[in-house]
Amino acid sequence: MRLLVLGGTGFVGGATVAEGVRRGWAVTVFNRGLHGATPEGVRRLRGDRTAPGGLAALADGEWDLVVDTWDGAPRAARDAARALVDRVGRYVYVSSGSVYARPVATGVGEDAPVVDSEPDADEGGYPANKAGAERAVRETFGERALIARAGLILGPGEDIGRLPWWLTRIARGGDVLAPGPVDLPVQYIDVRDLAGWMLDLGAAGPGGTFNAVSRPGHATMGELLDACVAATGADARLRWTDPGPILAAGVEPWNDLPIWVPAGHEYRWVQERGVERAYAAGLTCRPVTGTVADTWAWLREVGTVPPRAGRPQRAPVGLDPDREAALLSATGA
Repeated sequence: MRLLVLGGTGFVGGATVAEGVRRGWAVTVFNRGLHGATPEGVRRLRGDRTAPGGLAALADGEWDLVVDTWDGAPRAARDAARALVDRVGRYVYVSSGSVYARPVATGVGEDAPVVDSEPDADEGGYPANKAGAERAVRETFGERALIARAGLILGPGEDIGRLPWWLTRIARGGDVLAPGPVDLPVQYIDVRDLAGWMLDLGAAGPGGTFNAVSRPGHATMGELLDACVAATGADARLRWTDPGPILAAGVEPWNDLPIWVPAGHEYRWVQERGVERAYAAGLTCRPVTGTVADTWAWLREVGTVPPRAGRPQRAPVGLDPDREAALLSATGA
């Protein structure tokens, strides 16, 4: 198989390149050449897809499959798709559950309404960019388009730092504010499972749109944090605390306490999406213990969460230590 990855040095793109190499495929990446490295044997084409003539390096060549992780203006996705439509078998676009129009119900499926966005838009917020790019790819490739609406992505290489924050915090030891309930279901996907499934499905042929994430409750907050304690070997004590006092103190789920979204919260749907279609198409997800242990091993090797390749940096995630200590004291946890 001949694989082209547009990007290829960031979190999802890097995992996709690594999986293609592992399979013995002929892998090409296209990017600006400003960030990261590629494995030995990977062909690297350079260009800036947002600049006039920036796709020139893609003017020649044919590929069986292209994977695109773009999250900027939809026009760039449209231009890339049009440039490749006659020389690529199938186009996989890594989208996001963020495309769903608010309010979003728990259990949301792929046929639910998405935010308004045009495929030739020059700018927009993250949901609109992803929705517009979906339209651009689908309109250009038709049934040869595979849209993977990823959920929470974890695993080695994570460049936002949600799971790394928990690992680093627990590695410090001591009393750890653990947001309850302990059996709260968590829905996510390991980046390696996402990459493998996209390549499997892209190579097999069927297109379509899929919520690409594990089943709700693939793990619980308790299982996730217990795995962090086990992986780090730290002398940490998880102090499980009801959501009420945490929320009353102004703590933001997902950002201040990464991954955690309590029941009844307006964004609870990000942990409870319908995934029947993806599982019917062969998606499998590894146990949480493997994701956590491998992420800790990677984090110890690299030392810190890497910058996001070619993208604006996000505000750091995670609760300030002083706020955590105050909450632990106030709640008696």
